[in-house]
Amino acid sequence: MGNIRTTFIKRTSSELLENYEGKFTTNFEENKKLVEEFTTVSTKHLRNKIAGYVTRIIKQQS
Repeated sequence: MGNIRTTFIKRTSSELLENYEGKFTTNFEENKKLVEEFTTVSTKHLRNKIAGYVTRIIKQQS
């Protein structure tokens, strides 16, 4: 079994990938900074969840 992510995390991640295509990489640390720059997420926990999901999607596309 894997991690279950909320709709908010999935929706936000997909919007980021559509709007900022080509900016995100397979590096979690870089994605974390980009998520903080492009969104107004209130907590570190949520930012890290979104950055992790974006990283996972980018790795799957490669």
